[in-house]
Amino acid sequence: MLGANLRRLREGKGITRENAGWHIRASESKISRMELGRVSFKERDVADLLTFYGLSDGDERERLLTLARDASTPGWWHRYSDVLPSWFQPYIGLETAASLIRNYEVQFVPGLLQTPEYARAVVMLGHGRSPAPEIDRRVELRMVRQQLLTRPDAPQFWAVVDEAALRRPVGGKTVMLQQIHALIEATAQPNIRVQVVPFRIGGHAAHGGSFSILRFAEPDLPDVVYVEQLTSSLYLDKRDDVDQYAYVMETLCIEAAPPEDTVPILHKIAHELEHTD
Repeated sequence: MLGANLRRLREGKGITRENAGWHIRASESKISRMELGRVSFKERDVADLLTFYGLSDGDERERLLTLARDASTPGWWHRYSDVLPSWFQPYIGLETAASLIRNYEVQFVPGLLQTPEYARAVVMLGHGRSPAPEIDRRVELRMVRQQLLTRPDAPQFWAVVDEAALRRPVGGKTVMLQQIHALIEATAQPNIRVQVVPFRIGGHAAHGGSFSILRFAEPDLPDVVYVEQLTSSLYLDKRDDVDQYAYVMETLCIEAAPPEDTVPILHKIAHELEHTD
């Protein structure tokens, strides 16, 4: 967000990246990285650039300097760095800043809607040989992440879940029933929408697997697509990539059962699960 504002101010004054870099004793490439949010910020550099761009005082200058200070402050998730892969840390920062999060899941209930028991079962699948305290930390991290959905400025969360994820009894029958009932409760929140992709539609647009699209309130920030792999992840923000994933997501939402059918579908799945051995 800070980088986007710096770029807007620079371009508004017709100043080249080279001249901006010279003004703060830096290279043109550093200015580029600053404007893309890919390098840390020194408050002094930001202050010098703002003055150079004609913003020597006022509320806008103070807002941007506050952003510079915030950008250098470690996020809450850094205290979980012992259990947090380096490739996942940027996602939590993006998730925390997003105004809209759209998520498609094919194997699991979305992490932001998981119960502690279900989350523990999912964590155990990939880290079953880890010490119990580490498992606890991983579950705790997931629960803390969920707090963003209940904060005053909570983002809109729109999840599309494959029916397979709801019928796979991760953690066993009791855990899965609790999870389904928790999903029913979650749909009552005004900022949460859940749709189910039923088996009956057969193949569908998201044949590539799970992904998320994050949108931000700042108009200069592009949407970001997040695709998680087993030991790494992809962050896509090029327009062509984002447009393709957005098209797939829109198609999924049309193919999926409408949101008003979600609770009846969940009740049906819960009822069937209750009567299985």
